[in-house]
Amino acid sequence: MLAVFGPQWDARLLSLDEFEMPFYYQLFGEAPEDGRSLFISMHGGGGAPAEINDQQYKNQQHLYDSVMNLSEGVYLAPRAPTDAWDLWHQDHIDDFFNLIIQLAVTKENVNPDKVYLLGYSAGGDGVYQLAPRMADRFAAASMMAGHPNETSPLGLKNLPFALHMGALDSAYERNLKAEQWEAMLDSLEDAAPSAYIHQVVLHEGRGHWMKLQDAIALPWMKNYQRNALPESVLWKQDNRHHRTFYWLGTPSNSIVTGGEVRANYNPKLNEIDITQNYSDTLHLFLNDNMLNLDKPVAIKYKGQSIFNEKVERTILNLYNTIMEKGDAELAFPASVSVKNNTEVINTIE
Repeated sequence: MLAVFGPQWDARLLSLDEFEMPFYYQLFGEAPEDGRSLFISMHGGGGAPAEINDQQYKNQQHLYDSVMNLSEGVYLAPRAPTDAWDLWHQDHIDDFFNLIIQLAVTKENVNPDKVYLLGYSAGGDGVYQLAPRMADRFAAASMMAGHPNETSPLGLKNLPFALHMGALDSAYERNLKAEQWEAMLDSLEDAAPSAYIHQVVLHEGRGHWMKLQDAIALPWMKNYQRNALPESVLWKQDNRHHRTFYWLGTPSNSIVTGGEVRANYNPKLNEIDITQNYSDTLHLFLNDNMLNLDKPVAIKYKGQSIFNEKVERTILNLYNTIMEKGDAELAFPASVSVKNNTEVINTIE
């Protein structure tokens, strides 16, 4: 697939179905031995004439040059394919960003564990929405001057999240929403220490334009790399459905918007405990960095044993999982299906 899109990358114009996404990118600094960082930076605008969004796109291209000049990385500013109010969290955005990450890894030696998401105004709206539903692709995310709409912070578990807002940015109650999210993130972090790392700054005396005070989020994000295999996962399904999330999956016809799956694995006990699951079929993807697959793997639902057997590694499992997102860090040679929380099929059905 990447061979097909390679020329599109070189032309800085990606096409998927009926949508097109122009993009600009610039390289900063020397490439580290472990690969470059990638910053995907979404512009403001939204429900406005195309020329307004075009201007915002051009502004975003060099918005954080002063910070990037002190760092390293690929700074990539895409132009949203539409001019709707929700231009950065429509369904096709996830597919475009999945493609951008794969191409950046291939074309510019980006480390898939050093991909960062940020956006301003309508782009900030997109960060609120995309970060929880695509948390398994990013190392950290930063929301600037946006509005969360209906989204929830629950899916930010394992994803460091920065939130920057002008304290006077009262349109659509953005500043009040930021305060509410700060309280929610504080509560989540208190309940699960180190799982909901966050930085929330309301910039005093600033309105919607923070005069680049929000730029401190970029070096803050760079403190973190993605953990592609977190031992504890909370997957809250958005209205833009995803079949996989970290080491969990579910068939498309079993997805329920708003449904939650909570699961943990314990390398010392060689077990997985599913503590919450709405789906009639839950896939568990496994590799040797998680558990010892040469020994029986115990699977529990709410602490009750439902499986304790060896699982088989296969090339087909490895192929299917790496093809899902084209991410070598999310490749799994073994997989099982949990049916109705009561039995485990030692394969994917």
